[in-house]
Amino acid sequence: MNSSIKGIATATLGLLLNYSANPAFALPQKINHPVTVTKSQALTDTLIVPGERVGPITRTTTKQDLVKLFGASHLVDKTISGAEGMGNFAATQLNLNQGRSLLVVWSDNTRTKPLDVRNLGSAWKTREGIGMRTPLSELRKKLGDFKLYGLAWDYGGTILLDNSRLSSYYGKIILRVDAADNAGEKYPNDYRAVSGDATFSSSNPHWKPLGIRLTEIIVVLNPSE
Repeated sequence: MNSSIKGIATATLGLLLNYSANPAFALPQKINHPVTVTKSQALTDTLIVPGERVGPITRTTTKQDLVKLFGASHLVDKTISGAEGMGNFAATQLNLNQGRSLLVVWSDNTRTKPLDVRNLGSAWKTREGIGMRTPLSELRKKLGDFKLYGLAWDYGGTILLDNSRLSSYYGKIILRVDAADNAGEKYPNDYRAVSGDATFSSSNPHWKPLGIRLTEIIVVLNPSE
């Protein structure tokens, strides 16, 4: 496995890059006292700082803190499954409008230590302006000519940050891209040329017709040891 992947423990990586959120596992809320959301925290602070915070959510944020920040009515506890049967993980969905929703994945069932934040809405951006649906052309402006894994497998579309302009984010954020809907059918030769368990340059011409955009952001806050 490439060095960009080795920096995170295998079990955590499996969770980070291949999991399923099962709505059937949604848990009832035990707290029924909504708290008013403050503008400074929930409405305007949508900054992603890789490895540190997603808005007001930091490495030390607990479920109780989420209730204080956003109100229990905006939160839904879930259990998500790891890749290939690699266990279950407690998670809390934050439901907010204007593209500000997200999912916090916890280190254990106490919901007192966040592993990562994912399923980010369109409002969340890094300081560089990287967010969901950012096109490949814009990513190249921010990262330089980076490498990424081919499409259509477990780690498909994962960007290798360690040799990019944003190498300082290595191990702190996972960025994955994918092709536009039906791109594989419309441009089968190009799609096959950049698919599979291999790395490709972001300047590879086969990416161009595929409508490549950022489709997954996972902000790592407390990686598993």
